[in-house]
Amino acid sequence: MANNNMVSETKASKKVYGAGRTRNFASVVYPDSAPPDWREQLALRCIPAFVSPLHDRDTNPEGEVKKPHWHVMVMFDNVKTDAQAQEVFTAIGGVGLERVNSVRGYARYLCHLDNPEKHRYLIGDVCSCGGADYLEVISLQTDKYAAIGEMIDYCKANDVFSYALLLEYARGERPDWFRVLCSSGTIVVKEYLKSRAWTVQSGR
Repeated sequence: MANNNMVSETKASKKVYGAGRTRNFASVVYPDSAPPDWREQLALRCIPAFVSPLHDRDTNPEGEVKKPHWHVMVMFDNVKTDAQAQEVFTAIGGVGLERVNSVRGYARYLCHLDNPEKHRYLIGDVCSCGGADYLEVISLQTDKYAAIGEMIDYCKANDVFSYALLLEYARGERPDWFRVLCSSGTIVVKEYLKSRAWTVQSGR
């Protein structure tokens, strides 16, 4: 009986310890109220975090443009209270505090990747801090197919037949394409370029 009581007390203490805590939080930063060095202040804390592109084309239901802002998501290694997370956001001028239930979902929201009714921002404009890997977090299988489709369109529009030229362009301008090419998309794209070159040369 005593052992059972000890087990119950241990479970209860763990529940109490974790109660009211989570690892992932988000806030909004406005250009006109944040400290000039707020990004540097965030980076110095060495907390994995993402900063969205400047949202300057968001509109409200009436069609009016919203005040420009950044979305900031921090991902602590351990659970934190709201107060502990608020300390970080206060230091960088963050307004409001939101608990993040889905890291991938919120990360994708930074560019409105799943919100076709909203303006889509560039993935390459997301700022990553503390070792966080934005492309790794947001990656879905469907994104790979979409990236390959975009590369095909780009090659056709710009008469690109060289895999090397495409790879160099992707490395400098489209990190999402570069990631696909370096993982599992190379074979498909190379075969497409080879086949397209043959088609053009043969006049078919």
